[in-house]
Amino acid sequence: MTNISVSPIEAVNAAIQSHNPFTNAGITKEQDVWGKGFPDVPTLNAQVSDKVFQAIELVRTSQSSQEKVTSITITAQKGVGKTHLLSRIRHRLEREGGALFVYASVNNYTDLSLVKYQFQQTLADSLSKTGSQGVMQWQEVAAAIANEGFKAISTNAPNLSAQDLLERFDKVCISWSAKNKNLMDRLIKEVLKTKLNADPYIVRAILWTLSETQATFAIKWLRGEELAKSNADVLGLPNPSKTNQDREAEALKNIQQILNLVSQYNSIVICFDEIDVKNNCTDNGLSTEIVIANLVKILHDTLENSELGKGIVILTVMLPETWKDKILEIPGGTPDRLSKYTGRKPIDLRNIDGDSLVELVTLWLKDFYEIRNLLPPQKTYPFEEINLREYAKKRPTVREALSWCAENFKVEVKVNDSILPKEPLKRFEIALKIESEADIGDYLDEKNNSIIADALRFCFQSLKGYKLEGETPTGEKLEQVIIEDITEIEPQSINQGWINFKLVGKEKDKLFKIGVAVLQHSNGRTVGAGMWRLIDYERFDLTRGCLVRSKEKKIRKAWDSYTYLNKLVKEYGGEWVSLNKDEIRPLIDIYSVYQKRDSYQLNEEQVLEYAQSLTRINPLLLEILSDPSGQIDEETLEGEELLNDFSKNPSLTEEIDDTDDLSELFN
Repeated sequence: MTNISVSPIEAVNAAIQSHNPFTNAGITKEQDVWGKGFPDVPTLNAQVSDKVFQAIELVRTSQSSQEKVTSITITAQKGVGKTHLLSRIRHRLEREGGALFVYASVNNYTDLSLVKYQFQQTLADSLSKTGSQGVMQWQEVAAAIANEGFKAISTNAPNLSAQDLLERFDKVCISWSAKNKNLMDRLIKEVLKTKLNADPYIVRAILWTLSETQATFAIKWLRGEELAKSNADVLGLPNPSKTNQDREAEALKNIQQILNLVSQYNSIVICFDEIDVKNNCTDNGLSTEIVIANLVKILHDTLENSELGKGIVILTVMLPETWKDKILEIPGGTPDRLSKYTGRKPIDLRNIDGDSLVELVTLWLKDFYEIRNLLPPQKTYPFEEINLREYAKKRPTVREALSWCAENFKVEVKVNDSILPKEPLKRFEIALKIESEADIGDYLDEKNNSIIADALRFCFQSLKGYKLEGETPTGEKLEQVIIEDITEIEPQSINQGWINFKLVGKEKDKLFKIGVAVLQHSNGRTVGAGMWRLIDYERFDLTRGCLVRSKEKKIRKAWDSYTYLNKLVKEYGGEWVSLNKDEIRPLIDIYSVYQKRDSYQLNEEQVLEYAQSLTRINPLLLEILSDPSGQIDEETLEGEELLNDFSKNPSLTEEIDDTDDLSELFN
C-alpha cells in the first residue's frame, strides 16, 4: 500500500483561508433531508435512530394487525440535531431499503384549514423522491403492483425491476396503442383481481409513474391537483374542477387509500417536523401543534391494519415544552397515539459530547480536504482534539458546536510587517492576488451554492448607494440603478433558505425588490423547490425574481421547474442569469479577502471600498440588476432534447405478437 504524504502546510492553510466549511453549517433545511445531506455521526443520538429502526422492524414483521401502525414522539431543544437525525434515517433507508420515507415540514403548512390537503401534497411529493432502488419511491411501488398483475396472468411471469419497467413501459404503450389496445386498462384489470378494495384510479395513477412521459402528470393528480383535460384523458383519470375546500374534504380518503395500498408492498415512515410554528392557528383558535397532533391521531385510528401489510411508523418532532404544555393537555388519548411505541413517553435528543464532536469535525473536514486533494497534518486540523473535547464539556447543541467551529476555523498566518505595505489599498491588491491564485476546487458545484450566494451578497454590499448606468455584455440596460439595501427573505420559515437574499433599490426612481436564488442543483425537484418560491412575489414581497444558474446545468422540459422558469421569465418579468467561472471567481476572491481581512490588516469598510472598482463593472452583478430580456435560451434546452432523441431508439426492435396479454413487458 502506498503511503500518501501530508500536503504542504502552506497549501492546507491557503485552503482554510479561502473557505470556511462550517459557515451556516448548524442551520439545516428541508433540502438537507432529501439531498446529499451532511456528514453524519452515527453515535450521536444513536439510541433514537435505533429505536426508529426497531419500530420499522416491528410493524414489518408483526403478525398482529394492532401493531401494524405505531408512532414515536421525538423531543429536543432547537439546534440539538432533530433534522440531522431525520436526515440520517432517510439516507439509511435510501441506502439499505426497508421502508419508504415521507417528510412533512409543517413550516410549509400555511393554511391550517387545508392541513389534510397539504399533507396529501406532502405524501405525493415525498414519494416522488429517489428510494433504495435508484428510482422514485412511487416507481418502486408501481413496479411491485405491475409484477402482481403479471403473476395474475401467469405464475411463471418474471419479476421485473423498476428500472426494467421504466425502460419498456412507454414503448409497450405505443405498441399497444398502434394496435388499438389499451395497455393500462388491461394491466389494471389484472391488478384489481387481488386488490378488491383499492381505488382503481389511485392504482392507475401510481402505475402511470412508470411512464417517462406521463409520470409528472400522474403525480400532480396524486397531489390532488387539476390536470389539463388532454392530460387527464390520456391517463384515464377523473378530473373535475374543485375548490381547495373540496380537495380538503376528499384528502383524508385519498391519503388513507394511498397509505393502505402502498404499505402492502413496503413499510412507510412518516415524519412531521417543525410543528412548533408560532402565530399560526385555525379560525377557531387551534394551534399548529394541536392540528398536527389531531391529524396523527386520525391516521393512527383510521388506517387499515392488515396483518399482511408492511406497516407504518409515524414520527412527530417537537420541543419538550410543546409535548408537556400542549400535547399532554389534549383529551381523548391523543398523546398515546403520538408515542405509542414508547408507551406515551417521548424520546429526548441529547447534546453533543467530546467523542461525537471529534467525530463530527473529522467527518466535516474529510470532505473539505478530499475535494481539494489535500491531506492535513492531522484529521481535525486546524483544531486540536484536546480543545474540541474541552469545548464539548459545556455540552453544546450541535448547532452551537458547529457555530463555534465556524468562528475558530482559522490559522495563524505570520506575515512580516515589512512585507505588507503601509497603504491599505496596496494591502488589498496583494490580498486579492493571493486569493486569486488559491486552488478552491470546482466552485460551480452545487455543494458550493452558499459560497456563491455569500460572495454575491457581499459584493452587492460594496455597490450600496452607488449609481449604476450603462449596458451589460448581453445588451441589457441599467438606467440610474441604485441599491439601497440587501435584506433577508421573509417569512424565513417558508423560504427555507432557497431565495438567498433580496436587493432593494430604485431604477429611475422606480422601486425594485429583486429576489436572488443561486440554484446549481442537478435534481429537477430540488430546483423546482427553489423556483416556486422565486415566483411567489406576493408572499416574499418581490418585484422581480432572479435565478442564478450555469447554463451548462440544463433545466429539462419535463421538470416542474421548467414551467416555473417560463412563468418567471415570460409572465413575471424575472430572468435566468447565467453563472460562469470567469465572472463569479473574482467575487469569491473578494469575499475571501473579506473573510481573512484581519490577516491582511484590513477592515470591512476598506474591503468594501476597494472592491467597488471591480464590482461596479462585474458582468454578473450588472446582469442581475439590469432589466430582463424576457427571453429563455430555448436553443440550449432544445439542444439537449435533440441529443436525447438521437441517443435512444423510441421504437421496439423486436417483432411482437398481436395477442391480448402483457408478455411484451417481460420479453
